[in-house]
Amino acid sequence: MPLLKPQLLLLILFPLVVLSPMLAIAFGSADIALGDVGLAVANALIGADAANLSQRIIIELRLPRVLLAMLCGAGLAVSGSVLQSVTRNPLADPYLFGISAGSTLGAVIALTTGLAGLSLPLCAFLGSLIAVAVVMVMARDGQVEGLILAGVAISFLLSSLANLVLYFGDNQAIQAVLFWNMGSFSRATWGTLWIPSVVVLTALLVVYQFQRPLQALMTGDESAHTQGVAVVPLRLGMLLLTALITASLVAYCGGIGFVGLMVPHIVRLLIGAASGATLIATALFGAILMVWVDLLSRQLLGNQELPVGVVTAILGSAFFIGILMKRRGRS
Repeated sequence: MPLLKPQLLLLILFPLVVLSPMLAIAFGSADIALGDVGLAVANALIGADAANLSQRIIIELRLPRVLLAMLCGAGLAVSGSVLQSVTRNPLADPYLFGISAGSTLGAVIALTTGLAGLSLPLCAFLGSLIAVAVVMVMARDGQVEGLILAGVAISFLLSSLANLVLYFGDNQAIQAVLFWNMGSFSRATWGTLWIPSVVVLTALLVVYQFQRPLQALMTGDESAHTQGVAVVPLRLGMLLLTALITASLVAYCGGIGFVGLMVPHIVRLLIGAASGATLIATALFGAILMVWVDLLSRQLLGNQELPVGVVTAILGSAFFIGILMKRRGRS
């Protein structure tokens, strides 16, 4: 039984998706008044030069970071929701199909071979796509069990290859890979923000167009067939789409897990899975959550920044254990 009406949840989320970034921008190593935040954002929108140091900090550092966090949260949350629909597995996550392992392998190769700068996200992106391509080849029939088993196998294989490459690398490369893999939005810039923006926003529009077939797929393959859904092409297409979302985000944010697991569960608990507002609510909830997680990671240790992936792993692990205990209690 849903706890809230979909319209009420959206009425709550829309103000929060505006207020949360404003508060996140205001807090940091140097706190900034909310009035300056609004003025700086307005200047950024109209293309005007920042009038003071505070506004330059906001426009050049904090605003792109917050926007990347919102894109990451929305993209991973929707990816998790789609994967849980096409696999009918409530524990499915964007990292289940070897995407994270493929990105890590690509980043390891980039760092250990001396490549830097733009090549790191490019190699991480290519690694993710290769992982998903191998999974799709191994499970050509698109059956749920085959996809999951292939994803787990490829994840272990690519993780082992990444460790092997690291074994022959130097200490500096190892430290760089470990920092990258724990997740952070500190590398956000206006010059690179357009890539995840285009991928995530385009993918959200595509998923929105396929809401009804995805809901039909949750009832089972045979039932979806009777409703005119091409099950195998839809499943494989959605898998590739979620890979594109996750790879584009992992390339610039590093490894940030459990968001795709937590947010869809919370939204379904609040408004159910059959509502047309589920996708919008999932994207907004994910964006808001990631903004607050990033703010928390910057504030917990004073002058030292805690990796975002560490915070989401702690929250996600507790959430995962709660799901398992709840299911065990039901059985």
